[in-house]
Amino acid sequence: MLASKGPPVISVVGWSNSGKTTFLTKLVRELKARGYRVGTVKHHHGDVEFDKPGKDTWQHSRAGADAVSLAGKCGFFVYKKCENPSLDDVSSLMPEMDIIITEGFKSENTPKIEVRRRHQQESSPAAAAEELIALVEETSVIKQTDGETVPCFAPGDAGGVADLLETLYLR
Repeated sequence: MLASKGPPVISVVGWSNSGKTTFLTKLVRELKARGYRVGTVKHHHGDVEFDKPGKDTWQHSRAGADAVSLAGKCGFFVYKKCENPSLDDVSSLMPEMDIIITEGFKSENTPKIEVRRRHQQESSPAAAAEELIALVEETSVIKQTDGETVPCFAPGDAGGVADLLETLYLR
């Protein structure tokens, strides 16, 4: 699992259309309601363009700037050019968070919450058994994975998953 230099990093994983984003947003709202500072990172498999052609920051980037930042009254963003950034690269930019929750990053060595739909029950797991800390699926029963008991939560039970995260990582 990730080193404990910064906040804990937990990955919400699952196959396409499993409900990852829906569940993650519920979990973020629940953790925020409990007073935690929550950062998120979304894994994207293609090229990422954050800017609009012709805008000043777009021109800065096209001129060759290795990092471009846009700052305003409500916050800022930094776009940094780098080849295949790791989750450590990105999460190190959020040291003040209490927890960072990613969507995706199945291949990263992080604790995982796997979201599955009933029609995906027979497909292969998205998370390695040794990284799996919880399942989110309609059946909502405790599962055995390689001899280990894995807590299972209903898709609407963000509170139950938040309780688990508090127990494991936030207290």
